[in-house]
Amino acid sequence: MEQRLLQSPQMIQAMQILQLSSQDLLDRMQQELVENPFLEVADGERSEGSESIEGPEVIDTGEGSSADEAQLSGMVSELEHYTRGGDDRGRVTAAGQEESDRKLEAMANTPDSGRTLAEELSEELAFLELDERSRRICEQILYSLDERGYLMGTHEEVASESSVPGEPPVALSEVEHWLAELRHLSHPAIGARDLKECLLLQLAASGHEDPLLAAIVENHLEDLEHNRLPRVAKVTGRSMEDVKEAVDVLKRFDPHPGSGYGDTRAAVIAPDVMVEEQDGEYLVRLERARLPRLTLSQAYKEFLRSAKEGNREGAAREWIKKRMESARWFLEAVEQRANTLERVAKSVFARQRGFLDRGVEGLVPLRMQEVADEVHVHISTVSRAVAGKYAQTPRGIFPLKYFFTSGTTSQTGEVQSQQSIQQMIAKLVAGEDPQKPLSDEELAALLEEKDQIKIARRTVTKYRKALRIPSSSERKAF
Repeated sequence: MEQRLLQSPQMIQAMQILQLSSQDLLDRMQQELVENPFLEVADGERSEGSESIEGPEVIDTGEGSSADEAQLSGMVSELEHYTRGGDDRGRVTAAGQEESDRKLEAMANTPDSGRTLAEELSEELAFLELDERSRRICEQILYSLDERGYLMGTHEEVASESSVPGEPPVALSEVEHWLAELRHLSHPAIGARDLKECLLLQLAASGHEDPLLAAIVENHLEDLEHNRLPRVAKVTGRSMEDVKEAVDVLKRFDPHPGSGYGDTRAAVIAPDVMVEEQDGEYLVRLERARLPRLTLSQAYKEFLRSAKEGNREGAAREWIKKRMESARWFLEAVEQRANTLERVAKSVFARQRGFLDRGVEGLVPLRMQEVADEVHVHISTVSRAVAGKYAQTPRGIFPLKYFFTSGTTSQTGEVQSQQSIQQMIAKLVAGEDPQKPLSDEELAALLEEKDQIKIARRTVTKYRKALRIPSSSERKAF
């Protein structure tokens, strides 16, 4: 004997829908509308000929004989004909028209994706009088660039891949000639093979003749990365002021010449939870405006009843019954997702009232198990409910997972969250003397002195790296 947990298809579907964001759920709804004719979009209030999830009664289809493929196909065609209203002109229902209009509006308002560097320059090549061989070499160069604008591979490989049988092989000088032309056409560092060559090409094009600049790019890029300017001054024999001026010039160069092309738009975040302040209290609700309200079609229920009364084939009735059950399961899963997410969100923000009042410094440690115990669900349900979801609060838009954090108890007994401690570290760094930046050990000592928070130096280092704050040696200003 063995004990196993068996999950029904309905349970699996409910778990999958629970962890969908609002945008993913909208896509899933549109897919279900296409695949299941028993679902339709409600037009305003409950539309005539349709019922919400609570409405339809269970219909007993009984036992019927199996129909052959031709009969079943005929019934399905009749079903679709019935849905369209029974005429041959293919009338579109109000819900269908609404869905079509929404899709057309979405397509009309979708921004065009940015063109890649290769596409942009290929279009400019069309204005140049190039023979077939030259155009082939240029296109080979363009489509050998990565997203930074660097050349993937060697000039020899480009020459080899540009050659075609029956013609003289492409010479290395041809590749270099057309690469220079493309740089003149677009960016002086296009096709560089690494950062050093990228900076040297821009240095040559800028007209700066200071040998210190070339020496820094050739030999001291790693020193610049780690802010070792005194070492650069010592090795080059130049003053610190000269080195700082040279670094300021190099900062104006572009390390990624191809970064201005392509689709670099930020992803749009659609909050699932809205937290609003009203008369000193915070109301937590779900954002439902972006999601259509789906219903079961009453027309199919009536057709199923007429099919039973008319002794239609059992296979057709079984097909209708399965589609009806699938639609009900989906609607129940969507409703369960909304209920679970709302309960979890209300529990989270009831415990994070300090964040809503004071910001990050008011954030308190919170574990998913605490919320799971309060709303009487498993911790995995809470994890799925907050996955990929965002909340719009008076303090900004945050992932719901942001509010689940560990923390530290201060010497006064107050519990501080990880995020609030990170903010304290960021404030200390922002107020430090740039010429004498605080080490991680000094930051830990200040946290204990000012805020009575005792944490280890390695913990400060971990938090500093999470904030992408450089080390003290890299922050030092000369």
